[in-house]
Amino acid sequence: MKGLVIVMIVLAMVQIMAEPTRAITCGQVDACLVPCMSYLVGGGNPQPACCDGVKNLKGMASTTADKRAACTCVKAAANRYPNIKDDVAQALPAKCGVQMDIPVSKTTNCDAIN
Repeated sequence: MKGLVIVMIVLAMVQIMAEPTRAITCGQVDACLVPCMSYLVGGGNPQPACCDGVKNLKGMASTTADKRAACTCVKAAANRYPNIKDDVAQALPAKCGVQMDIPVSKTTNCDAIN
């Protein structure tokens, strides 16, 4: 019985000390894409800082849960700024030379992302 109690205490301590995996946050997504605002509104070519942000976003969103969370954040941000051009936003990853699994659009179904 004493051994069982010790095992349960050890397991409880391990669970407390183990930090759960956290999904990507909208703050992280926004920080990556803020340098892209002038491109998203005006078109043309994205600045290097914008493309760096797109690359960082791709690196952060490695799991399906992260991709869906990032997509939801991108969609919410796009809907907050009505002057963002949807076609320009969709072209952003390609303009930066990044293959993204996260569509940049106001109308994306984020639940469909694998």
